[in-house]
Amino acid sequence: MSNPLLFFAQIFSRRHPPSRVPVRVHIDSVSQASSTIFLFMRRMRAPLITLIIIFSVSVVGLTLIPGVDPGGNVAYISLFESFYFMSYTATTIGFGELPWPFTAQQRLWVTFSIYLSVIGWAYAIGSLLTLVQDRSFRQALALRRFTRKVAHLREPFLLVVGYGRAGELLAKAFDSLGQQLVVIDESSDRVDALDLGSYHADIPGLVGDAANPHHLTAAGLNHPFCAGVLALTNNDETNLAVTMTAALLRPDLPVVSRTVSATIAERMRAFGTPAVVNPFDRFGEHLRLALNAPASYQLLTWLEAGPGAELPDRGSPPTEGRWVMCGYGRFGREVTGDLRAAGLKVTIIEPLERGEPEPGVIVGDASDPRVLARADLASAVGFVAGTDDDTTNLSMLATARRLNPRLFLAARQNRPASAALFEAMRVDALLVPTEVVAHEVYAQVSTPMLWRFIQEMPARGDQWAAELIQRLRYNCGRELPALWKVTLNHEQAPALDGWIAEGRVALGELLRSPEDRDRQLRVVPLLMLRNGEPVLTPDDETVLAPNDELLFAGEGSERRELESTLVVDSTAAYVLFDQHIPSSWLWRKLSRKSPAPSTQSGGRLR
Repeated sequence: MSNPLLFFAQIFSRRHPPSRVPVRVHIDSVSQASSTIFLFMRRMRAPLITLIIIFSVSVVGLTLIPGVDPGGNVAYISLFESFYFMSYTATTIGFGELPWPFTAQQRLWVTFSIYLSVIGWAYAIGSLLTLVQDRSFRQALALRRFTRKVAHLREPFLLVVGYGRAGELLAKAFDSLGQQLVVIDESSDRVDALDLGSYHADIPGLVGDAANPHHLTAAGLNHPFCAGVLALTNNDETNLAVTMTAALLRPDLPVVSRTVSATIAERMRAFGTPAVVNPFDRFGEHLRLALNAPASYQLLTWLEAGPGAELPDRGSPPTEGRWVMCGYGRFGREVTGDLRAAGLKVTIIEPLERGEPEPGVIVGDASDPRVLARADLASAVGFVAGTDDDTTNLSMLATARRLNPRLFLAARQNRPASAALFEAMRVDALLVPTEVVAHEVYAQVSTPMLWRFIQEMPARGDQWAAELIQRLRYNCGRELPALWKVTLNHEQAPALDGWIAEGRVALGELLRSPEDRDRQLRVVPLLMLRNGEPVLTPDDETVLAPNDELLFAGEGSERRELESTLVVDSTAAYVLFDQHIPSSWLWRKLSRKSPAPSTQSGGRLR
């Protein structure tokens, strides 16, 4: 798997005007983390002073009371001896009286000191227990522990703002890739869930307001190893504040931000070049793609689901006829626009009348069967339940299916807990905003070339997508295999340096087994980037050039065989030219075997 952080360097590189020098503004978070000791001293000041006064009075009083030495003479114990005696008495050790047995007056004073110290310790311990249970102290202590953990990170990490459903899905996916994360969320329950999750790495979590720049700084925004910010909360204003803060304090950092508002998206783009993910807009685009190119939509959803995902069934939404849209909010407007762009008629049911109703709009409560009857569902081909309430959407779906069992049903699922109900309803197209966000962000960040492939794929047509699906199934099965990137340079393909420079390596020849070159590797090349220009599914006759970037799909065993060809020169000679060359330098010299003839020094094996 290629380094997921290359995405940020290649896709989200920021271009500043020559006259503007990016300035990193630093907000000190050490004072916030150090507030723990000041809070402790402020709350424990009175108990500690009380203990010190009691101990001091006890020690001084014992030195002032006369005693009797072994000779029967009046004597006083020293200040040090009094301090030593009161110390082991207060700690309940009790070594005995010194330097000689005490008189009745001295024992009376010690008894008074013991009871007085018990009262003092009870007061101090009670105050300490109260402080430990204090919410502000626990928050300050957690902040101090969190900032110390983040400060000790020595590997690139992504700052995930919002650990909801989308954040959880991405955390698990990135953790499986070995990518370090830092999480900030306003919910203590969500942050506590980090400790309960089965993650390979220790993910620091902070309970805080992400819109507060101090909290973002404490979460590692100014950390030299912070590689990017993912704003994934369900509050558009918070995501906007995070985007703004990152752009102003760390203009060199890439930002991926979630929103469902076109206006907020434009305001985000005013701060640099963040990648904005709008799940409503993406669902509309996916639905339009499913209408016009079902095989392309099937391939897209399979690739965005990530390695190990099973190939989804290919849907067949109606491409002609009238659709009924229930819920004309942000989601409804996006989907309606995409349906009309696909040449379909749409009847809208809206509960609240906003000024003059548009043509084709039915004003009323779509959950009322009588209102649905006015929409003439019997003559419709598709139905979309897009309100922000899952119960309402499910009831509308049930009513619509009862009125017209042939309807193509699409719905919006708002809560993860409703997943089983929508699954039982057998909806044809389901939008889960958090999953759409997670899939798109994963596709962009984990493998940058995959995102480039997804962007270029629809232009190739539905027949091409269907053939690629068959090819992937033949080579890799119904579960999506691992995707990885290879750059044909000296670091990743040292065994091919000279031959690639001479133009002697074809892609089909490279994809042969090191064990038996007559067997083709079950590896599917998805994309080749040459000087930034994409070539989708390059064929076997493609001649490779230096610094070509290739995106492959295949099983782990096939990947290891390909990597052996790239780095071991004797293996490369066998795979490409059917030459058997000793692996070691010594045996090569003794056998006087040389690689394939080449007049250039760059064409010789190293």
